[in-house]
Amino acid sequence: MSRPTDRRDERAPLQPMAIVNARLIDPVAGKESQGALYIEDGVIRDLGPNLFTGGAPSQAQTVDAKGACLAPGLVDIRVHAGEPGEEHKETIDSAALSAVAGGVTTIVLLPNTDPVIDDAALVEFVQRRARQVKKVNVHCYGAITLGLKGKELCELGLLTEAGAVAFTDGVHAVSDAMVMRRALSYGRTFDALIVQHPMEPKLGGAGAMNEGEIATRLGLPGIPAAAEAMMLERDMWLVELTGGRYHAAHISTAQSVEIVRRAKKRGLRVTCDTAPAYFALNETAVGEYRTFAKLTPPLRSETDRRAIVAGLRDGTIDAIASDHWPQDQDSKRQPFVQADPGIVGLETLLPLSLELVHNGFMDLPALFQRLALAPAKLMKLPGGKLDKGAPADLVLFDADAPRRIEVARFRSKCKNSPFDGRPVQGKVLATMVSGSVVYRDEAAPAELAA
Repeated sequence: MSRPTDRRDERAPLQPMAIVNARLIDPVAGKESQGALYIEDGVIRDLGPNLFTGGAPSQAQTVDAKGACLAPGLVDIRVHAGEPGEEHKETIDSAALSAVAGGVTTIVLLPNTDPVIDDAALVEFVQRRARQVKKVNVHCYGAITLGLKGKELCELGLLTEAGAVAFTDGVHAVSDAMVMRRALSYGRTFDALIVQHPMEPKLGGAGAMNEGEIATRLGLPGIPAAAEAMMLERDMWLVELTGGRYHAAHISTAQSVEIVRRAKKRGLRVTCDTAPAYFALNETAVGEYRTFAKLTPPLRSETDRRAIVAGLRDGTIDAIASDHWPQDQDSKRQPFVQADPGIVGLETLLPLSLELVHNGFMDLPALFQRLALAPAKLMKLPGGKLDKGAPADLVLFDADAPRRIEVARFRSKCKNSPFDGRPVQGKVLATMVSGSVVYRDEAAPAELAA
C-alpha cells in the first residue's frame, strides 16, 4: 500500500553536520541530556552526551548550539490550508513557511477544501503539491463521507492506497451512528484511524460560544459542553462494537477528558488531541464579542481549561495539534454569530505549549511526546524521534527566551489569532528537515545557514 512521497526522497546529499553543546530532548526515552548529534544523508546517525568528546569528524560542518534545546521537529496533525479553493486565505506553500517558523517539520492537511478531498485524485493533487513544497513534509487526510455530508462513506481503502494517512470530516461531526459504525468497521480492515469532530450538531450547531453565564450576558447562543460529551459517549460504544481505531480531535471539556480516560482503562483503541487555545485560554477571551476568539469547539470555562491541562499531564490526552485555520478579515470582521470560527496556530504552537513546562505541569521530553512522538505514531509517519536512524527533522530552540507574540510577523497569509501581544517564553532558532536548514532565526548559531 503506497504512502505519500516525502520531499526527503528528492533532496541532494548534504554535508554531514555535527551539532554540539546541545540540550538533547528525547521523547522516546523521556529524558534530556547535554550532548551532541550527528547528521549524515538527512538521517540522525549518532547522538549522546559522550559524542565528539575528542572532536567532531573533519568532514562535518560543526554547529555550536550553545546550550539551546534540540528536539524532534513538531508533527502537526490538524492543519487547515485553503488549497484548493481558498488560496486567498492560505496555500500549502504559505502554510509551510508558517510551519517551519514554528518548528513544525510535518503537517497533515484536513480535507475541508473546495473540492473536498474525498477521492483519490484529490489526494494525488496534494501529493503533487507536497513534492513542490521545499520546506516541510506534507500529508493529508481523506474525508470519511462524500462531500463531508455525513451520509455516504468514501472509498477509504482507495484513499489509503492513494496516500491518505487517516480519515476525518474535519469540522463536521459524523452524526449518523450507522455511518460512523461502518467507517470504524471498514477502517479496521486496514487499521485506518477515524478522526471525529465530537459535537452533537443538533445541540451545538447553532451556537457561537460556550454556553454559560458569559454567553447569556452577551446575548449569544451557547454550545453546551454536553454536545461534545454526548457525541464522545456514543462513539465509545461504537468503538467497542467494532474494534476500530478512533481519535477525538481538539477535545475541550472536563467531561471529554473523563470519557477518554475511562475508555482507555477499558482497553478501547481510543486516542485524542487538544489545541493550545483550550489550555491557554478560557471563555473570557471572547471579551466584548472578539471574533478572533471564536473557535469550534468554543473556548470553555476555567474548570474545563484546568481539566485539559490535567489530561495532558497524566497522558489521557495523547497529542497537541495547532488546529491552524486561517480566516481573512472579511470572515472575521462580522457580528460574532456570523463570523467564521478558527485561529491560526502554526507559529504559536511551540511557545504556547512551553507554558505547560514553565508552569510546572510537565517536562520537555513529556511535552515533545505530545507535540512530535505521539502525532507521528498516530499517523504512522516517520519523525517525532531523536534516535539513531530517524529522519533529521529537528527544531533548535531557546526554551526560556522571553518575548511577545507578534501576529504582524506571522508567515501565514492570515493573522486571526487571539494571542497577539501575549508574553511567552520560547523561541525557535532553526528548523531542519532531513538535515537541511529550512528556517533560521537571526539569533541562531552563525554556522546554520538556511
